[in-house]
Amino acid sequence: MPDVRQQISDVRRALGRRTLEAGEARVSTISQVYDTDLDDLWTVVTDAERIGRWFLPISGELKEGGHYQFEGNAGGTITACDKPNGYDATWEMGDQVSWITVRLTPVDGGTRFELEHVAHVKDEWWERFGPGATGIGWDSGLLGLASHLRDPATERLTPEQLVDWVLNGDGKLFMRLSADAWAQAAIADGADPASAQGQADRSFEAFTAY
Repeated sequence: MPDVRQQISDVRRALGRRTLEAGEARVSTISQVYDTDLDDLWTVVTDAERIGRWFLPISGELKEGGHYQFEGNAGGTITACDKPNGYDATWEMGDQVSWITVRLTPVDGGTRFELEHVAHVKDEWWERFGPGATGIGWDSGLLGLASHLRDPATERLTPEQLVDWVLNGDGKLFMRLSADAWAQAAIADGADPASAQGQADRSFEAFTAY
Protein backbone atom coordinates (compact mmCIF):
# COMPACT_ATOMS: atom_id res chain seq x y z
CA MET A 1 0.00 0.00 0.00
CA PRO A 2 1.35 3.49 -0.80
CA ASP A 3 2.67 5.70 2.00
CA VAL A 4 -0.43 7.50 3.26
CA ARG A 5 1.25 10.88 3.66
CA GLN A 6 2.59 10.72 0.11
CA GLN A 7 -0.80 9.58 -1.20
CA ILE A 8 -2.59 12.53 0.38
CA SER A 9 0.06 14.86 -1.04
CA ASP A 10 -0.26 13.37 -4.55
CA VAL A 11 -3.99 14.14 -4.78
CA ARG A 12 -5.55 17.43 -5.87
CA ARG A 13 -8.85 18.54 -4.35
CA ALA A 14 -11.09 21.48 -5.24
CA LEU A 15 -14.57 22.72 -4.39
CA GLY A 16 -17.08 24.84 -6.25
CA ARG A 17 -20.75 25.35 -7.01
CA ARG A 18 -23.00 24.85 -10.00
CA THR A 19 -26.52 26.03 -10.66
CA LEU A 20 -28.83 23.25 -11.86
CA GLU A 21 -32.56 23.25 -12.57
CA ALA A 22 -33.24 22.10 -9.02
CA GLY A 23 -31.03 24.83 -7.54
CA GLU A 24 -27.44 25.31 -6.47
CA ALA A 25 -25.31 22.19 -6.16
CA ARG A 26 -21.95 21.56 -4.52
CA VAL A 27 -19.09 20.38 -6.74
CA SER A 28 -16.17 18.36 -5.35
CA THR A 29 -13.29 17.49 -7.65
CA ILE A 30 -10.49 15.05 -6.86
CA SER A 31 -7.64 13.94 -9.13
CA GLN A 32 -4.34 12.10 -9.22
CA VAL A 33 -1.73 11.24 -11.83
CA TYR A 34 -0.97 7.53 -12.15
CA ASP A 35 2.07 5.93 -13.74
CA THR A 36 0.20 4.12 -16.50
CA ASP A 37 -1.05 4.87 -19.99
CA LEU A 38 -4.52 6.06 -21.01
CA ASP A 39 -5.76 2.72 -22.33
CA ASP A 40 -4.70 0.82 -19.22
CA LEU A 41 -6.29 3.33 -16.85
CA TRP A 42 -9.49 3.21 -18.91
CA THR A 43 -9.61 -0.55 -18.41
CA VAL A 44 -8.90 -0.20 -14.70
CA VAL A 45 -11.87 2.14 -14.18
CA THR A 46 -14.37 0.47 -16.54
CA ASP A 47 -13.74 -3.28 -16.37
CA ALA A 48 -15.89 -4.93 -13.70
CA GLU A 49 -13.24 -7.44 -12.65
CA ARG A 50 -10.58 -4.79 -12.18
CA ILE A 51 -12.93 -2.32 -10.46
CA GLY A 52 -13.71 -5.03 -7.94
CA ARG A 53 -10.02 -5.34 -7.06
CA TRP A 54 -9.52 -1.70 -6.04
CA PHE A 55 -12.96 -0.25 -5.24
CA LEU A 56 -16.02 -2.48 -4.73
CA PRO A 57 -17.67 -5.39 -6.54
CA ILE A 58 -19.87 -4.01 -9.30
CA SER A 59 -22.69 -5.51 -11.34
CA GLY A 60 -24.84 -4.35 -14.24
CA GLU A 61 -24.25 -3.15 -17.77
CA LEU A 62 -21.10 -1.03 -17.89
CA LYS A 63 -21.94 0.83 -21.07
CA GLU A 64 -23.73 4.03 -22.06
CA GLY A 65 -27.34 3.78 -20.98
CA GLY A 66 -26.58 0.82 -18.71
CA HIS A 67 -27.39 0.54 -15.04
CA TYR A 68 -24.69 -0.37 -12.51
CA GLN A 69 -24.68 -1.23 -8.81
CA PHE A 70 -21.77 -1.26 -6.37
CA GLU A 71 -22.14 -3.90 -3.69
CA GLY A 72 -23.43 -2.25 -0.53
CA ASN A 73 -23.00 1.23 -1.97
CA ALA A 74 -24.25 3.47 -4.78
CA GLY A 75 -25.74 2.55 -8.13
CA GLY A 76 -26.99 4.53 -11.08
CA THR A 77 -27.06 4.98 -14.83
CA ILE A 78 -24.12 5.59 -17.16
CA THR A 79 -25.36 8.62 -19.06
CA ALA A 80 -22.41 9.22 -21.40
CA CYS A 81 -19.30 7.31 -22.47
CA ASP A 82 -16.33 8.71 -24.39
CA LYS A 83 -13.83 5.83 -24.55
CA PRO A 84 -11.01 6.13 -23.47
CA ASN A 85 -11.39 9.70 -22.20
CA GLY A 86 -14.12 9.35 -19.61
CA TYR A 87 -17.76 8.86 -18.74
CA ASP A 88 -20.69 10.45 -16.89
CA ALA A 89 -23.08 8.68 -14.54
CA THR A 90 -25.67 9.25 -11.89
CA TRP A 91 -24.67 8.35 -8.34
CA GLU A 92 -27.73 7.13 -6.43
CA MET A 93 -28.05 6.05 -2.80
CA GLY A 94 -31.51 5.62 -1.32
CA ASP A 95 -33.56 8.60 -2.47
CA GLN A 96 -30.48 10.76 -3.04
CA VAL A 97 -29.32 11.37 -6.62
CA SER A 98 -26.08 13.10 -7.52
CA TRP A 99 -23.82 13.01 -10.58
CA ILE A 100 -20.23 12.02 -11.30
CA THR A 101 -17.95 12.74 -14.23
CA VAL A 102 -14.72 10.80 -14.70
CA ARG A 103 -12.06 12.19 -17.04
CA LEU A 104 -8.76 10.56 -18.04
CA THR A 105 -6.04 12.78 -19.51
CA PRO A 106 -2.52 11.86 -20.68
CA VAL A 107 0.08 14.04 -18.92
CA ASP A 108 3.81 13.98 -18.32
CA GLY A 109 4.43 11.07 -16.00
CA GLY A 110 1.33 9.07 -16.84
CA THR A 111 -2.41 9.64 -16.94
CA ARG A 112 -4.51 11.91 -14.76
CA PHE A 113 -7.69 10.45 -13.24
CA GLU A 114 -10.17 13.18 -12.33
CA LEU A 115 -13.55 12.68 -10.70
CA GLU A 116 -16.10 15.45 -10.32
CA HIS A 117 -19.02 14.87 -7.95
CA VAL A 118 -22.01 17.23 -8.21
CA ALA A 119 -24.62 17.02 -5.47
CA HIS A 120 -27.42 18.96 -3.85
CA VAL A 121 -26.44 19.02 -0.17
CA LYS A 122 -28.69 20.19 2.63
CA ASP A 123 -27.24 23.27 4.33
CA GLU A 124 -27.41 21.73 7.80
CA TRP A 125 -25.50 18.65 6.61
CA TRP A 126 -22.81 20.73 4.92
CA GLU A 127 -22.48 23.01 7.93
CA ARG A 128 -21.91 19.98 10.15
CA PHE A 129 -19.59 17.83 8.02
CA GLY A 130 -18.47 19.88 5.01
CA PRO A 131 -16.74 18.24 2.03
CA GLY A 132 -15.08 15.51 4.08
CA ALA A 133 -18.38 13.64 4.37
CA THR A 134 -17.89 12.38 0.83
CA GLY A 135 -14.31 13.49 0.25
CA ILE A 136 -12.76 10.97 2.64
CA GLY A 137 -14.56 8.22 0.73
CA TRP A 138 -13.29 9.47 -2.62
CA ASP A 139 -9.77 9.75 -1.18
CA SER A 140 -10.05 6.13 -0.07
CA GLY A 141 -11.03 5.15 -3.61
CA LEU A 142 -7.99 6.87 -5.08
CA LEU A 143 -5.80 5.15 -2.50
CA GLY A 144 -7.22 1.82 -3.63
CA LEU A 145 -6.59 2.75 -7.25
CA ALA A 146 -2.99 3.70 -6.47
CA SER A 147 -2.47 0.43 -4.61
CA HIS A 148 -3.89 -1.58 -7.50
CA LEU A 149 -1.74 0.13 -10.10
CA ARG A 150 1.33 -0.31 -7.92
CA ASP A 151 0.66 -4.05 -7.65
CA PRO A 152 -2.26 -5.35 -9.77
CA ALA A 153 -2.25 -8.62 -7.82
CA THR A 154 -3.20 -6.74 -4.64
CA GLU A 155 -6.80 -7.32 -3.58
CA ARG A 156 -8.86 -4.60 -1.92
CA LEU A 157 -9.23 -4.82 1.85
CA THR A 158 -12.11 -6.85 3.22
CA PRO A 159 -14.41 -5.04 5.70
CA GLU A 160 -12.60 -6.79 8.56
CA GLN A 161 -9.19 -5.81 7.20
CA LEU A 162 -10.39 -2.23 6.74
CA VAL A 163 -11.43 -2.00 10.39
CA ASP A 164 -8.05 -3.41 11.45
CA TRP A 165 -6.26 -0.92 9.17
CA VAL A 166 -8.09 1.96 10.82
CA LEU A 167 -7.67 0.68 14.38
CA ASN A 168 -4.14 -0.72 14.18
CA GLY A 169 -2.56 0.55 10.98
CA ASP A 170 -2.25 3.78 9.01
CA GLY A 171 -5.98 4.07 8.28
CA LYS A 172 -6.74 6.54 11.05
CA LEU A 173 -3.83 8.76 9.99
CA PHE A 174 -4.96 8.55 6.36
CA MET A 175 -8.49 9.67 7.22
CA ARG A 176 -7.21 12.44 9.48
CA LEU A 177 -5.00 13.77 6.70
CA SER A 178 -7.81 13.44 4.16
CA ALA A 179 -10.26 15.34 6.36
CA ASP A 180 -7.70 18.11 6.89
CA ALA A 181 -6.93 18.28 3.16
CA TRP A 182 -10.61 18.76 2.37
CA ALA A 183 -10.75 21.48 5.03
CA GLN A 184 -7.95 23.25 3.17
CA ALA A 185 -9.91 22.93 -0.07
CA ALA A 186 -12.92 24.48 1.67
CA ILE A 187 -10.80 27.35 2.97
CA ALA A 188 -9.44 27.93 -0.54
CA ASP A 189 -13.07 28.08 -1.69
CA GLY A 190 -13.78 30.84 0.83
CA ALA A 191 -14.87 28.95 3.97
CA ASP A 192 -14.09 30.26 7.44
CA PRO A 193 -10.97 28.37 8.62
CA ALA A 194 -12.35 27.54 12.07
CA SER A 195 -15.65 26.27 10.63
CA ALA A 196 -13.84 24.22 7.98
CA GLN A 197 -11.63 22.59 10.61
CA GLY A 198 -14.63 21.80 12.78
CA GLN A 199 -16.32 20.12 9.81
CA ALA A 200 -13.15 18.12 9.18
CA ASP A 201 -13.01 16.97 12.79
CA ARG A 202 -16.62 15.75 12.71
CA SER A 203 -16.13 13.96 9.38
CA PHE A 204 -13.01 12.25 10.73
CA GLU A 205 -14.88 11.14 13.84
CA ALA A 206 -17.72 9.74 11.72
CA PHE A 207 -15.34 7.69 9.56
CA THR A 208 -13.35 6.28 12.47
CA ALA A 209 -16.15 5.54 14.96
CA TYR A 210 -15.58 1.79 15.13
